[in-house]
Amino acid sequence: MNYSQGFRLGLKSYSVAFKFIRVNRLGWYFIFPLILNVLLFSLGFYSVIEWGDIIIQNLNELMDVDSWDFWGASFVAGSIKWLVWIILRILFFLIYAYLGGYIILILLSPVFALLSEKTESILSGVQTPFDAKQFFKDIWRGVVLAIRNLLVEMMFTLLLFILSFIPVVGWFTAIVLVILSAYFYGFSFLDYSFERRRFNVQTSVRYMRSNKGLAIGNGLVFALVLMIPFIGVSLAGFFSIISVVGATIAARTALEEERDGI
Repeated sequence: MNYSQGFRLGLKSYSVAFKFIRVNRLGWYFIFPLILNVLLFSLGFYSVIEWGDIIIQNLNELMDVDSWDFWGASFVAGSIKWLVWIILRILFFLIYAYLGGYIILILLSPVFALLSEKTESILSGVQTPFDAKQFFKDIWRGVVLAIRNLLVEMMFTLLLFILSFIPVVGWFTAIVLVILSAYFYGFSFLDYSFERRRFNVQTSVRYMRSNKGLAIGNGLVFALVLMIPFIGVSLAGFFSIISVVGATIAARTALEEERDGI
């Protein structure tokens, strides 16, 4: 399968996955990203408040704010508190926006493992009994692969950041970053299917390097949704469910075509 064929298959799998989820009544899986969003935002909001209080208290002691005795002192002190709160909120959103995709991949890995296996069972018509050992193996592999992909992507991101200062070359770095993210996200979604076929990590990596179009096509929608300001990460959690179903369908199709020599 060449690059363009793989890309089209990966991208087309999204529309197929929508219908597949509806027909096979898998919509209840969207409950999990909803729960994750509530937990993460609650934790983030609580953390901002806690860290804000700690930083403001230290600033008060360092600057001895309580001893200020000049006109407008209370306004300046209040402004500092608001500035600290705003900076922490911005940092939270920036970190969440950059790492949000991988936070989803790691925390929802048990859901992805179940959903991918369920999708495969429906496609094959064979109901396999639940295997707890294999289930936890799938989760562990999903987490390890997500961390591995995050580290590799961060390395490439740093390199692209340096290259972005070169005239002309810098114009294309943003596009390359999106494609790079799409590749690694698609890789993670597809790997649940490869794990069931007993691909080790090295074999999975080699297969994805030979089928970059498939990975990019599958991960592109997820990567683009993450880029939506403010609500991107929240929406991406729901799209990840579609991505996993689409990846399972695409992986099965690609492997069958390779087996049949198409």
